[in-house]
This record gives sequence, C-alpha cells and structure tokens, in this order.
Amino acid sequence: MSPRIRQGGAVVVVVALSMLFLLGFMGLALDFGHLFVAKDELQTSVDACALAAAQELDGATDALTRASSAGLTAGNLNRVDFQSSTWGGQNKLISSEITFRDITYSVTTIAANAQYAQCDHQQDGVRMWLIQAMGASVGSSNAAYAGTNSVGALAVARRAGTQKTCPLPLGLIPKSGGGSPNYGFQVGEWVTVMGQKTPAAGQMGWNNLDGSNSASEAALELAEPGYCGVKVGDTVGKPGAKQSVADVWNARFGIYKNGDPGPSVNHPDKTGYAYTPNNWKNSVPQNAYAGQPYNTCHGTAHNFKTKQLSYASYDDTGTSVSGGDGITGLRMSGGYKTLATPALAGEHQQLGHSRRIVTVPIINTSAKVLDFACMLILQPMTSPTVDIQLEFIGNAGSANSPCSSNGAASGASGATVPVLVQ
Repeated sequence: MSPRIRQGGAVVVVVALSMLFLLGFMGLALDFGHLFVAKDELQTSVDACALAAAQELDGATDALTRASSAGLTAGNLNRVDFQSSTWGGQNKLISSEITFRDITYSVTTIAANAQYAQCDHQQDGVRMWLIQAMGASVGSSNAAYAGTNSVGALAVARRAGTQKTCPLPLGLIPKSGGGSPNYGFQVGEWVTVMGQKTPAAGQMGWNNLDGSNSASEAALELAEPGYCGVKVGDTVGKPGAKQSVADVWNARFGIYKNGDPGPSVNHPDKTGYAYTPNNWKNSVPQNAYAGQPYNTCHGTAHNFKTKQLSYASYDDTGTSVSGGDGITGLRMSGGYKTLATPALAGEHQQLGHSRRIVTVPIINTSAKVLDFACMLILQPMTSPTVDIQLEFIGNAGSANSPCSSNGAASGASGATVPVLVQ
C-alpha cells in the first residue's frame, strides 16, 4: 500500500504545480491582452492629436499655439481602458507632449518652419489583474508582478496635397476676368451666398457635390461627415428649395433647436462667435479671420483666430441666443433655443472641431469645378432662404492656407489634408 500512497501524493503535487503554471499563462494572456487594448486606444488618441495639430500648420505666427490647442482637444476626447473613462490627472495629454519639426525633422519653435506635428504620450496605471494575483500567491514582490503597467504611443502628421477633398455644397463663381489662384477676390473679402436668387460673378450659390438636384442632399452634404471625393473637373448640381440646411449649418456655430441632440453629436466649431456688418465694421477686405477690428466695431469684436483660442460662443461669453443676436443684429432666437457653452471646459472647447474654416469649390458657368477656395463661415442662418456671407481666405492649395480637410492625399491640386507619416 505504501508505494501507491506515495504515488498518489506525487500526482497532487504535479497537478498543483501545473495549475500554477496554467494560471500564470492565463494571467499573461489576459493582462497582455489588456495592455494591447490600452496601447491601441492610446495610439488612436495620439493619432487624433497629431492630425488635428498638423491641420493648423499654415505658417502663420500663431500656428503653433493653434496646433497645440487643437491637438490637446482632439487627443483628450478619446476614451481609454476599454473605453470606460476619459484621461484625467497625470494621464491627461499635456502641451509639452506635442512638439513640432522642420523639414529635416529637427525640433522647431518657429511656426514658419514647422512641417510636422508629433504627439508622444505614456499611459500609466494600466491594471494587471491575474499577474498581480499570481505574484501574491507565490509571495513575490518582484516588479514583474506589479499591479499596474504602462504603455506608450507616438504619432507624427503633416499636411499633404489631395487627389480628392471634402468641401461644402457651395459654388464660388470667379469675378469677371479673375483667374488662378484667387480668381479676382481679395484675401479677407466677404462673399455673398445667394439664398434664392441665381448667383452672378463674384458670388456664391448652393451646389450639390454629388451632381444631383435633390433639395435634401445639400443638408446631408453639410452634416457630418460630409461628402468626400470631389476633385477638379467634377460637375456639381443645383438643388431646389433647401429647407433642411439651416439646422446643420447653425450647428457649426453651436446653435441648436429644442430636441436637437446637441454638440455631442452635431459638433460645433471651437467658437460660435459670428460676424456681420453690425458687429464687424471693417471696410473691404474686412478680414474677420485674422485682422484687427476698427474702433467702431462692437465691444466684443476680435478676429476669428482669437475667438477660437478663447472658445467664445455665439453670445461671446454666455449661452443666450438673444444675447448673441444683440451682438450680430440677427434674429436667431425665434426658432433656436440652445447654445454650446463657451470657455475652457465648455462644449466649444471639449467637443469643438474645426468646422468654420472650410473648402469651397470654385466653379465656372457650366458648374464644373475649376479649383478650391479656403473660406471662413461668418454667420448662422435665420432661415434657408436668406443670403449669408463667407470670407475668402485664399486658394485652398496654397502653402500657407489654413484650410485642411478630409480626403485622399498625394494629389497635386485642391486643398491640403493632414496625413499620418508615423
């Protein structure tokens, strides 16, 4: 009997040791899988950071400030740890983790030299479940059995020309005799979009990007994610009554009707501050994008770039639609009830995207796309049939254009797009 008893005891020991090893392998699989997911989520965050920052690299003196702000907003919008929570505390992406590089990939703080945006972040505190338990079971305090671990991710992006782009469903008609690159327009000049009348030379009209005449298509192309795939040589369509465009247009200003899902779905720009002849009284070219306001302008008036950095609302610092109307002289308050909240930690800062610096097709009298303009949306719509205005900022393909949109990269014409290079 004794040999059999000893043999049975040996089997128990072998099984116990085997279970310990199996637990270890299971812990490695689960915990390294957790690290892999955290790494993947972190990579998505830094990719978004780099792309948003690269979009702002237009060579202007404030480009790096705008790029850092855009990168932080985009990167910190992403959720981590199985999408359960947003970054916070020490794990939040910070401005020092966003750097800029020149054409030789050397770090630069000179906006005119910045060609690349780099976001580099380490995520600490990723929980190790079974590996920690395994360490406790064997009585080990070795770092290999730590309760948390870290992952890191890096992304680099730059701007590149497009084959195709994602413009607004509008058509800018060149001025008489005007040719490339600015087609007769002055940088900073305001251009009217005709709500009902047929646009003439030097004006704009509604034009469906898919070539159709559907009234509802214009609203679909204005809404997120928009219509992509437009290129030079395409022919755009002329829609009929455009009753549904106002709501998606006004969402870009953070202006919503009751029942609208609001800024978490219909994202605003980083500022909803609007420009009309009532509050911005500069003569032609008015230059609301980057100019200085005349002393006759409204007391709240500053250029668009300044307002974006302060995340100003349509009401400048408040959430009253009628308060914004008091600045602009418009009458939005009849149908629109809600504004995105302003300032740091407000909805313009937390949920805002670049939605008012836009690409617009330049078309000829046959509605064929000749080129693309970079423009600033100035005003919300009180109704779909009113005339509104945009400001001409320049050719979308110029090296210093603030326009950058979605689209297929590696083209020789049209707007530029931010693309990941690492």
